[in-house]
Amino acid sequence: MNLIPSLLAVPLCGAMCTALCGKKHGKLSHYIALTAEAVTLALAAAALLGGHRLDSCALDLVGGLSFAADGFRLVWVLLVCFAFTMSGLMCPEYLSHSHAPARYQTATLLTLAGTLGVFLAADWYTFFVFFEMMSLSSWLWVIHEETDSAKYAADTYLAVAVLGGLVMLMGLFTLGVLGVPMDFTEIRFVWHDASVPQGMLYLAGGLMLFGFAAKAGLFPLHFWLPMAHPVAPAPASALLSGVLTKCGVMGMLLLSATLFRWDFRWGEVVLGLGVVTMLLGAVLALCSVDLKRTLACSSVSQIGFIVVGVGLKSLLGLEDVLAVRGTMLHMMNHTLIKLVLFLAAGVFAMNRGTLDLNRLRGAGRGNLPLMLCFLTGAYSVAGIPGGSGYLSKTMLHEAIVEYTQLAEHAQGVMLIPLHVVEWTFLFSGGLTLAYMLKLFVTLFVMKPAETGKPLRMNAATTAALVVPSAVLWALGLSAHPLTDKILDMARPTLTDGTMEHALQYFSPANLSGACISIAIGLAAYLLVVRPLLTREGNLINIIPGWCDLESKVYRPFFLCLLPNAAGLVCRLVDCSLDGFVVLLRKAVLRDLGRPKRAVAGLWLTDALGRLCDKVVVLLNRTLRRKEPIVRRRSFVYSFAEKERELAAAGRLITASLSFGMLLACAGLVATLLYLLF
Repeated sequence: MNLIPSLLAVPLCGAMCTALCGKKHGKLSHYIALTAEAVTLALAAAALLGGHRLDSCALDLVGGLSFAADGFRLVWVLLVCFAFTMSGLMCPEYLSHSHAPARYQTATLLTLAGTLGVFLAADWYTFFVFFEMMSLSSWLWVIHEETDSAKYAADTYLAVAVLGGLVMLMGLFTLGVLGVPMDFTEIRFVWHDASVPQGMLYLAGGLMLFGFAAKAGLFPLHFWLPMAHPVAPAPASALLSGVLTKCGVMGMLLLSATLFRWDFRWGEVVLGLGVVTMLLGAVLALCSVDLKRTLACSSVSQIGFIVVGVGLKSLLGLEDVLAVRGTMLHMMNHTLIKLVLFLAAGVFAMNRGTLDLNRLRGAGRGNLPLMLCFLTGAYSVAGIPGGSGYLSKTMLHEAIVEYTQLAEHAQGVMLIPLHVVEWTFLFSGGLTLAYMLKLFVTLFVMKPAETGKPLRMNAATTAALVVPSAVLWALGLSAHPLTDKILDMARPTLTDGTMEHALQYFSPANLSGACISIAIGLAAYLLVVRPLLTREGNLINIIPGWCDLESKVYRPFFLCLLPNAAGLVCRLVDCSLDGFVVLLRKAVLRDLGRPKRAVAGLWLTDALGRLCDKVVVLLNRTLRRKEPIVRRRSFVYSFAEKERELAAAGRLITASLSFGMLLACAGLVATLLYLLF
């Protein structure tokens, strides 16, 4: 029995049912969605644990979509369904006062179907279709609250999603022009095909990498995460950070495992992006004073850790087993960790109505289950021995050391950047401990800033926090009997190498790296957070406003500079055509000398024109008495006419830009319809 159609059909049918609930039956939509998520989870568990072999599946009715379900994919399908189910448990309590719960649940189930399609896709075409479905449906999460900040963040999220999707589609078109097969199995042999130009492959790969980086939150396309997460509901934030970013990482992994296997230049680029993202996210999280924004910046940093492993996979060749296992495990860890931490943040938001850490100081005191669950997530993400994060970071650190040792025997390889990568890895891990320690001390240790009732959460919300926390402890404390067996399922899909011996996680060499990161984290907390980022008991943000990439770089570029540059070009073309028409008219027709119609300008143009007229009169009476300046009309009229022309040109440019965007959307829809049918 093939369960792939059922895995996709259940959430889609659930989305149709929740959409029919409307506002009158909002509570019913929660239970319909939770039922659909639980059924999908049961099907995924049956496929993975029941021994169902789902090698391939094709759905011809939807344009030839193809799917595959090996061990790697089924592990992720199970984890995705688990995360959506745990998030759904919190929704009835968190959204009890929401104005549109049915809309939220419809978006959730559509996103679930899109995410499952991404992880089950067997070719790039299927991957793209479900990737865009997941991106567009999750936009409803960000705009759910319909506040000004939510609308602003939703605009940014949609712009990044659409731009990333279009650029990725350009990359897929480039592969199609080159005759590259879309199937993940056949594309492995393209790199060794001499008939395919490598430069064009790098171009296609770079375009696709842009689309994946936009979804994963990779530098410099990370700016949407700190904006979208604080405004989205907490259950949605947990999925945005824990699950949806992994779809972008999944795309990068598939590119590195298929099209760019063992490619040194590709690995260097991906590794460099991962290192910058890893450090930047940690610094931003350390300085943030908003709970969910801190967790969002933490997600940026942890995505950097994962992408470092993706880059090492291409650099290590057949020796990439540790990099693949570390990347896979850290992806799983991050999903569970952010599920716990964001749901815990939702408990604070429900009870206190704010995410400001200064107002939430000491608010978690007295709620032991919440404190233990939050401590579990913080302990795991910090990479402390005993937690699951320690296992994945140890593998990634060992992969970095392994590549450094291999590069020492190679000619022409600079060793200094490799050592810089290792120490940046350890330093970023230390900053992770510092900002998680800041959060824990602020929320659960310090004296309360405001008097109020202890935080409360119902049994469903408690289960949504406790169950993922228990899974994290199971992964961390059962390294060889449980975690290694799960990671073995991913080896045939992502790597051709084999491990010669089991990794000793708690060897002195591995423990020394963890101790260095812990020492850096404690020093950063004691020397930076306490004296520099705390003033009179309140946390402060020392990052200046000019570091905001979106408001200072991206929006001015896309909304001001680019339209004005395009308008200037259009204006030059328009003036040249007007000049040609005027010359033609004067050559053919006779100028009748009709009086010009008066033009009313702005007060500024009127004042400037009168000033210029008086200057001309003054010059004619003094310096230019013998050769006076002769003008047929006043500067007032000239400036007013130019102002009117500029205003009309601005309106034309705006209308042309809107019409161009409409044509672009129509073209995209037409392209998708062509591909589907």
